[in-house]
Amino acid sequence: MQIYLPIAELSVNLFFLVGIGGAVGFLSGLFGVGGGFLLTPLLIFSGVPAPVAVASVTGQVVAASTSGALSHYRRGGIDLHLAMYLILSGILGAFGGVATFSVLRAAGQLDLVIAVGFVVLLGFVGILMLQEAVRALLKSRQGVVVRERLPNQHSWIHGLPWRVRFKKSRLYISVLPVLAIGLFIGFVGSLLGIGGGFVMVPALVYLLRVPGNVVIGTSLAQVVAMMAATTIMHAVQSQSVDILLAFCLMVGGTAGAQFGAAAGQHLRGEQLRGLLALLVLAVAIRFGLSLVLAPDDVFSMAVTSVVR
Repeated sequence: MQIYLPIAELSVNLFFLVGIGGAVGFLSGLFGVGGGFLLTPLLIFSGVPAPVAVASVTGQVVAASTSGALSHYRRGGIDLHLAMYLILSGILGAFGGVATFSVLRAAGQLDLVIAVGFVVLLGFVGILMLQEAVRALLKSRQGVVVRERLPNQHSWIHGLPWRVRFKKSRLYISVLPVLAIGLFIGFVGSLLGIGGGFVMVPALVYLLRVPGNVVIGTSLAQVVAMMAATTIMHAVQSQSVDILLAFCLMVGGTAGAQFGAAAGQHLRGEQLRGLLALLVLAVAIRFGLSLVLAPDDVFSMAVTSVVR
């Protein structure tokens, strides 16, 4: 069953779109992260123009993250004070990301920047995650008990000025790294069409020492607010949000996430992190190959205007 996507200007099989959304939703529920880092590349590889894929996925990320954020809020798993700083700085970063998006699109360099951005970001994060997962698996097999750092154990970041007390997280830290993390996630998320949870959560845990009982909910709250603002900005400024495409992805993603969450209960944490790292690296490698390999159609022809 073919449907026409008005903004993307192409016809796509409806079941294919719902299937992609379901598969990414399953992986999101399995690994506990947003699926933007995977869904945007899949759409681009499927022929959807990169600007439309990036802008439309932002709406899907909002829908997929809202239910999780509400669930954590009801359980008291969100540090609202910390989330407020992350949201405000994230929205500022999103303004810069959307402006950069429009400038690169007008210059004809957006596709290249998106591909390079995914290679660098996913490659770097994937390698770090894989190293950590392999190290944890080896120590687990050797029977070594790994003692994690406690939230109140400080590093050099905690010595920076402008300290703020976050009572829910039991932290008294500088607001500068909090704002920097929010700005970075907002900029990258709006430019590449990713929620940034797979970067946000490790940053909050390893850099700021945010406790595990509030880190996921706080990250989701920031993602929902920041990506909602990004969707609106893309719709108004770049006009690249395809509502029909986003809706099809939402339907599949909502159903797939339920099955993924159930399946994730049967795997250990280090196994999940290892599988996620391999998946992230696979996407980075695929984008890397697209940069160095010649396309199937080196030349293309299209009617741009009609001379009367």
